[in-house]
Amino acid sequence: MFTGLIEEQGRIVRWEPNGDAGRLTVHGPLAVSDAAHGDSISVNGVCLTVADQGDDWFTADVMGQTLAMSTISQWSLGDAVNLERAASVGDRLGGHIVQGHIDGTTTVLDRREHGDWRVLRFSLDAAHAPLVVDKGSIAVDGVSLTVSAAGDDWFEVSLIPETLAATTLGDKVVGSTANIETDILARHVARLVRFGAGADAEERTLS
Repeated sequence: MFTGLIEEQGRIVRWEPNGDAGRLTVHGPLAVSDAAHGDSISVNGVCLTVADQGDDWFTADVMGQTLAMSTISQWSLGDAVNLERAASVGDRLGGHIVQGHIDGTTTVLDRREHGDWRVLRFSLDAAHAPLVVDKGSIAVDGVSLTVSAAGDDWFEVSLIPETLAATTLGDKVVGSTANIETDILARHVARLVRFGAGADAEERTLS
């Protein structure tokens, strides 16, 4: 589990494809400073498992499902990525509960400057639109953010100077893609409502 508070920006230093999977190597001194084999590290919001590591890098295996659901296949050598180590029990939860299980990808539709802060508008597909609400939480490339506005097929986030400087979101322009993870609580509620409605319909039919 993660909190969506990015600890450092790493760099992609190697990508070794193998059919529909591959091995990714990331430069991230802080991320590996206390990491061990099998630990989880969030890379642009994707929870990856440390398979090998050195003093300032780690390697992780990436499955086909992860490639299909995320932007990893678009990454190039030297690209900056947001890194966060898994949360420790007893840590302050400064962001929100982020699993590192990507729901899909999104595209920047608009970018507006407001002095020192910036508003980004992202696309939102029909499957995830009901899970994103104004003032709710969402993770974009692993960054815990508050939704500042939401429509039927888009949502916006307002980025403060610290977020712009400390994460890769400061480099996003119109057309840039990103990974998104909707709020786990919203996903559970949506599923409960769906099954509850089904149960009610079945009960009415039986009676």
